[in-house]
Amino acid sequence: MAEVRKIIENRRARHEYHLIATYEAGIALEGMEVKSLRQGNVSLQDSYAKVEDGQIFLYDAHISPYSHAENKGYNPKRKRRLLLHRKEIRRLWGRTQQSGLTLIPTGMHFNEKGIAKVSLSIAKGKHLYDKREDLKKEDIRREMSSISKRME
Repeated sequence: MAEVRKIIENRRARHEYHLIATYEAGIALEGMEVKSLRQGNVSLQDSYAKVEDGQIFLYDAHISPYSHAENKGYNPKRKRRLLLHRKEIRRLWGRTQQSGLTLIPTGMHFNEKGIAKVSLSIAKGKHLYDKREDLKKEDIRREMSSISKRME
């Protein structure tokens, strides 16, 4: 049985946002985009998802053109449809209507069946002081782990 293979993780999302809830969605891709994903040629920087007309779309996710294909007219940052159940889409639409909440892709992976999936999170932007607090906590955690390693 195959295992879940991580393509990319949006580590910056954890730094920039408070992640409230996470959903897994399929993504509608063209054939050469899947091959490009298998090579890891994707960037989720500055990408976001939005509900439009009862469907969810992923914007500004950059999937580089596949090197062994003819790429005439290919737009690497085109909007891509995300595949979720209608009930989940309604729930996400309701949550994003609250002020300050948005949908951020936190990662992409291939599931056990080899199908590309996107991890979407409902997120609220952090203030500068929240980011500083997280950095302080991370420094303290790192310091404590180094001390405990020296003690052993």
